[in-house]
Amino acid sequence: MSDQTSQILLIEGDVTLLEVTAFRLELLGYSVVTLETAERALEWLHENLPTLVVVDHVLPGMDGIEFINRLSNDTRTSELPIILLSTNGDLDDVQKAYNAGADDYLVIPYDPIVLEAKVERLASAVTQMA
Repeated sequence: MSDQTSQILLIEGDVTLLEVTAFRLELLGYSVVTLETAERALEWLHENLPTLVVVDHVLPGMDGIEFINRLSNDTRTSELPIILLSTNGDLDDVQKAYNAGADDYLVIPYDPIVLEAKVERLASAVTQMA
C-alpha cells in the first residue's frame, strides 16, 4: 500500500484506459493526476513533481517516447521513475523506451496485478530514497 502523499501522473489518450488505470492506482492508495496529452503533462510538471509517471506510448501530439526523452533531459525531472504503456511488445520498441529513460514497460492490455507490482516497486524505491 502506498504512502498517502504518493502521487502518480497518468498520461493516457484513451479515456476508458485512463479511467480504469486511475481507478486501479487509487485503489492502491495513490493520488492520481490524469491528463490526456504529453503537452499538458509538461505544463503540469512545471509546478508539480509526482512520485511516479505512467505514460502511454501513443498519444495525440507528442508521443510517449518523446515525452520521456524530454523528462530525461531536464535536470528537474530526470530522476522521476517512468512506466511506459504500449500495445506493442516488440523488443525494439521496449528497447527504445528504456533508451529514452523509461524505468519499466507494460504491454496493454495489462494484467492489473502486474501494473500494481511495477508501480509499487518504483514508488517504494522513490520513498526509500527520500
